[in-house]
Amino acid sequence: MLRLEPRAQSSVFWRFASPLLALLITVVIGVLLFTALGKDPVKGLSVFFWEPIKSVYALSELLVKATPLLLIALGLAVCFRSNIWNIGAEGQFVMGAIFAAGVALQADASSPAGFWVAVLLSGTLGGMLWAGITAALRDWFNASEILVSLMMVYVAIMILNFLVFGPWKDPLGYNFPQTKTFETLSQIPKLIPGTRVNIGVILTLLGVAGLWAFLFRTHAGFAQQVGGLAPHAARFAGFSSRRALWLALLCSGASAGLAGALEVAGPLRQLTPFVPVGYGFAAIIVVFVGRLHPIGMVFSAILMSMFYIGGELAQSRLGMPRSLTGVFQGLLLFSLLACDTLMMYKLSWKSTPSSPASAKAMKEVL
Repeated sequence: MLRLEPRAQSSVFWRFASPLLALLITVVIGVLLFTALGKDPVKGLSVFFWEPIKSVYALSELLVKATPLLLIALGLAVCFRSNIWNIGAEGQFVMGAIFAAGVALQADASSPAGFWVAVLLSGTLGGMLWAGITAALRDWFNASEILVSLMMVYVAIMILNFLVFGPWKDPLGYNFPQTKTFETLSQIPKLIPGTRVNIGVILTLLGVAGLWAFLFRTHAGFAQQVGGLAPHAARFAGFSSRRALWLALLCSGASAGLAGALEVAGPLRQLTPFVPVGYGFAAIIVVFVGRLHPIGMVFSAILMSMFYIGGELAQSRLGMPRSLTGVFQGLLLFSLLACDTLMMYKLSWKSTPSSPASAKAMKEVL
């Protein structure tokens, strides 16, 4: 019979092969899904894996989608490596967008040329403050950061809806729930003319390098990881668990808030109820598919952004439901969790020995 046996030590091969196998399983299940819905599976896979990369403009849109995913994932990686489970990055993303919009709406013709810097800084501060509430409740009252951060996502969304349906609503916007379009001075500069790619790409890549240096080249990064892997050893070494908690959550909130600011001051150019599109939750998948490593998360963010674009194209071209994006994201996550079993266990085939009674009965039959 086929059974799982524990390995003597974790498999290095499956640590890197598991995400690839999970992607393959996701593709196979996707083919079966398209076939069951009466759609051409070749066309279905094409909109997910070929359309997002077939032209320069398609690649530019891929970068636009991947930037907030990767930026949020960088902050979440600090939390998860510290064994702090921030599930509310979506709320910190929304709050960053709100703070950034509040500053952007103050701009006028007399504002300085670099006003967009203040917009980004305010968004970063907004995300930090929202994550700081979770850190405070965990630190002072030992509240679960999982539940607190998750519930605060819905509070942030309600604040967003209140503002765009109420005091920040554009009086010249034909009654649509949105702010006015930000002034040019409040919008972040673009990198490639004719596309929506902006300096957020550069900031995110700098974040990748900064996180790598922090985790693997600094004493503070080492302390964060030791606290996550072995809390008792960290306390014995004199590492502060409170400092690790606040540092992880504030870094995560800052990156998510900056991503929200880049989104409203870049592609959207205004605040709308459609700011929360699930980037904060999808970034969790990006972190684990990328193995909590900055370089690995670059590739997983690109893959996840392909799912976003593919879901939109499947809806418009194939008549598929919008929820297809979430289906593929969920398939990838669950496939990865299943395949990760192979890191600690190996499959072995063992024949079941027959009992003397069954052997005697077999002889009588023969």
